[in-house]
Amino acid sequence: MRESLDLQECTLHSIPRARSYLFGPLSGIGLMAALAACLADQLLKLWLLFGFGLAQKGVVPLAPAVDLRLIWNTGISYGLLQQQSPMGGLILLLGKAVALVLLWVWLARTRTRLAALSLGLIIGGAIGNAVDRLAYGAVADFVHFHLGSFSWYVFNLADAAIVAGVAGLLYESFFGDRAAKAP
Repeated sequence: MRESLDLQECTLHSIPRARSYLFGPLSGIGLMAALAACLADQLLKLWLLFGFGLAQKGVVPLAPAVDLRLIWNTGISYGLLQQQSPMGGLILLLGKAVALVLLWVWLARTRTRLAALSLGLIIGGAIGNAVDRLAYGAVADFVHFHLGSFSWYVFNLADAAIVAGVAGLLYESFFGDRAAKAP
């Protein structure tokens, strides 16, 4: 009788549970990273816009190749897909919402802390920029890299979080434990 009970317990515990699409064992790490990135981005933007008055100050030199300069980006990265109409902005927001859902599902299923942290940074940065689009109709970018008259890029803290997250995912894919190893 006891043998059959042990076999039954073993069978019950060996049934694989369905993996959740919404929350996984490392989702908390990603959620905390997303909250930190979004909150830091929004607090810095609020201070630069309303406390520091960056719009009124114009260009504020920080270093020979770095200035603070307020640029309202109505498009996506590097000013691509500029949208001047409310409908265009809504389409960009809907695309971002779909991407956020897919990133969250990926986060719920990830198995490494680096991937969870990286996905959280990407999600938080995307939400930070979405908040701008909802509040102002455009994303507030303010860090300007340039060399002389060559203007390279204007970005914000949310963009930096996204880039750091992508870098983390790339590192994970090339050097992580599960990366493909050459024979």
